[in-house]
Amino acid sequence: MTPTDIEKIFRDEAGRAMATLIRLVGDFDLAEDALQDAFAAALERWPAADQPANPRAWLVNVGRNKAIDRVRRKIAFRDKQEALTHELLLDASAPCEATDAVVDDDMLRLIFTCCHPSFAAEVQVALTLRTVCGLTTAQVARAFLASEEAMAQRLLRAKQKIRLAGIPYEVPEREALEPRLRGVLAVIYLVFTEGYAATSGADLMRPDLAREAIRLARLLDALMPGRGEIKGLLALMLLHDARRAGRETAGGDIVLLEEQDRTLWDAGQIAEGLKLVEDALRMPGRPQSYAVQAAISALHARAPNYNDTDWPQIAGLYEVLLRISPSPVIELNHAAAVSMVDGPARSLALIDALEARGGLKGYELLPAVRADLLRRLGRHDAARKAYLAATSATQLEPLRRLYARRMAELDQATTAKR
Repeated sequence: MTPTDIEKIFRDEAGRAMATLIRLVGDFDLAEDALQDAFAAALERWPAADQPANPRAWLVNVGRNKAIDRVRRKIAFRDKQEALTHELLLDASAPCEATDAVVDDDMLRLIFTCCHPSFAAEVQVALTLRTVCGLTTAQVARAFLASEEAMAQRLLRAKQKIRLAGIPYEVPEREALEPRLRGVLAVIYLVFTEGYAATSGADLMRPDLAREAIRLARLLDALMPGRGEIKGLLALMLLHDARRAGRETAGGDIVLLEEQDRTLWDAGQIAEGLKLVEDALRMPGRPQSYAVQAAISALHARAPNYNDTDWPQIAGLYEVLLRISPSPVIELNHAAAVSMVDGPARSLALIDALEARGGLKGYELLPAVRADLLRRLGRHDAARKAYLAATSATQLEPLRRLYARRMAELDQATTAKR
């Protein structure tokens, strides 16, 4: 087994292994250090042996032992050392895998801990990105347009609060679920988004994170049945993830929606997602944001090809979203849909108005959308500048390659006109 193979296994299993280690050792930092120790041990041992039958269990068991070793080294007094070590060993004797498929799930407990009501929404998201998604502190800092030092301090304070305030690492009782539901749904979607379209790195997608988010949404749906927002989120993720096989080439380059081979899409996931959309939209009360987003994705899934997509209805659904859940990102998506109905000039005017109000400052996809609209308008010099801005704004290599291809096409078109 090569180091690259081991790194992939670690990337796939790290989130759930980390969640279990936090349960076992009761401390975020100790669990993180222990998991890194386990990964180092895997790099040393696995190349000379067969892959463990259950890599995650191996990482958890080795990480648990490494944590015990760390505690032994740090405790100065023998009696306290023995007491803490005994406590860790008792916790470690518990099974690593949940026995109750709904409540006793380490990853779900970790998300509920990150989404404790005592944390501001921004802290909930940052803590989830760091612990559940496995992003580095630097990557989390970029997501919030903050310095790495400031983000490190923010995360440190959050973990200290969990420890000092005794915030329980558990799925709360049913009556306490409601206040955290919105935050939990947001972070599950955040985990999915990082898996569906990574924020940085060499790979466009991290399917392990996308699958984990879908699994967690299913657990939450079983825990709180009959909730339209949960069914809507599950539908949205299934419909997006169904397109995964068509979204990139064998070499890892992005395949845009208009160019995708729709026979590669997962028909089973689409069917399940469409049924969930209908269920979510039939729930009493005002349509929920995730359900409306899923309805938009359903229109893409139903279209036999890109040209037959019902763009007027998609633009209309984005207008509904702007009423029930307004945000600059939704405004940008609405503008992109409008370009397919009223043309790129109308869409560009909407984006100019959005920018004039200060919306989406620093948002990396804004210059990419602008570049595409300018390209379609034949304004090649302006489009090229926008693609350069988009390239500078992103940390994701497949996007950089896409923008480079677009700029090469613009250069060829400009040369052909001369």
